[in-house]
Amino acid sequence: MRLFDKSLVNLDIEVKDAEEAIRGAGQLLVDSGAAEASYVEAMLAAYREKGPYIVIAPHIALPHAKAESGVHEAAVAFARLKEPVKFGHADNDPVDLVFALGSSSSSDHIKLLRTLSSLLTDPANIEAIRSAKSAEELENLLK
Repeated sequence: MRLFDKSLVNLDIEVKDAEEAIRGAGQLLVDSGAAEASYVEAMLAAYREKGPYIVIAPHIALPHAKAESGVHEAAVAFARLKEPVKFGHADNDPVDLVFALGSSSSSDHIKLLRTLSSLLTDPANIEAIRSAKSAEELENLLK
């Protein structure tokens, strides 16, 4: 399981909408070898089909798709947006923290969700994620 690995982090990316934000985070999974490009397309299709259900908390989106869409290993890619964008969620928009979840099995999916949930329920961690100056700083947050 890879989370906040330097190759899976991109800070202050510029996007114009939710789809670009999903693509930006998802591309990190592809570039790191954790997933195929088809997985990014599957995440976008899920968002188009099901809407902003992936906006799980104020300002936080967790795009994902089924493992069979091209995931090689359990990983979470993180993109912090330079400017927040709307995903269409009535309560939790706009989003500036995007965690692209790639799991290769349902047990990996649950492990990743547990790890992220415990991390993101602490306001101090969210503040640390928002203010991190580098991917290394984020890696240290999890240690």
